Amino acid sequence: MRILLTGCAGFIGFHAAKRLLSGGHTVIGVDNLNDYYDPALKQARLNLLKAYDGFVFHQIDLMDHAALEAASLGQDITHILHLAAQPGVRYSLENPRSYADSNIIGHLNVLEIARHMKGLEHLVYASSSSVYGDRPAEPEMSGGFHEQDVNRSPVSLYAATKIGGEMMAESYARLYDIPITGLRFFTVYGPYGRPDMAYYMFIDKVLRGEKITLFAPDEMQRDFTYIDDIVGVLPTVLKQAPKLDKGRRHVIYNLGNSSPAPLRALVSAIEAACGKPANVLIEPKPAGDVSRTFANIDMARKDFGFNPQTSLDVGIKQCVQWYRSYKGGELNKPI
Repeated sequence: MRILLTGCAGFIGFHAAKRLLSGGHTVIGVDNLNDYYDPALKQARLNLLKAYDGFVFHQIDLMDHAALEAASLGQDITHILHLAAQPGVRYSLENPRSYADSNIIGHLNVLEIARHMKGLEHLVYASSSSVYGDRPAEPEMSGGFHEQDVNRSPVSLYAATKIGGEMMAESYARLYDIPITGLRFFTVYGPYGRPDMAYYMFIDKVLRGEKITLFAPDEMQRDFTYIDDIVGVLPTVLKQAPKLDKGRRHVIYNLGNSSPAPLRALVSAIEAACGKPANVLIEPKPAGDVSRTFANIDMARKDFGFNPQTSLDVGIKQCVQWYRSYKGGELNKPI
């Protein structure tokens, strides 16, 4: 496969690129290397990718349709893996326009590129568990959130833009017969992760002996999903496009661990991996956060053999080992 991969210097994009390059595929990577979080971490990921012969990088903002088109021309691209987005729920309350730019206009530009690619076999894009809104832990929900559930109540602008992205993909798939697959990721974590995510911040502060803030820990549950379980299935997803002759132009799948864990379980795993207790401050749930995520993965298991294996304890241990190595002597200094 020759894959155009947007967001290649991001957390999931980096791991996806490594997996695909290790499998002998060519990756044309695109990223704007913005400063939403420390660009040095993005550059560290990118440096590792540049060691692969099959990797080509273009520093491009998805808002720049002409540059994106120029990077794609003459590359004989067979697949698109569109992972670039403005992430984060709480940041969407502070900077809403960045979400419209990246997750709506940027997403539209990728769809436009796709519809003009003659040899394109499949477009796969990232959505989010946030599209399900704030769902209570009711008995009938024991099987998790299902892909066919109607999503009409986003509790953050981030979630609203991801729902909008799904609707745009649906329209392009129908209008132009583009095989498109959407992947709703559930709280993906792992080494080289995003510094704005709870597990990353908690690891940093526990190792430094600083206080961590837990928002409504007796209410919060997340379907924590280890990065290797996610990227391990991506080559299969890319190769298995929806069958247009069967009317399946656009299909959406949940990719999660399918085993929600309380926020306190995350803290316990971090304490064990760090060998240090956490100093905890409790605060109410902030605006935009949902109480629970829980992926029903029956569709992905059936169609792709998706079967996540990594427990939270094992995954967090890997994160802490990486973090100690990445930060080194900095952990002995205050932030």
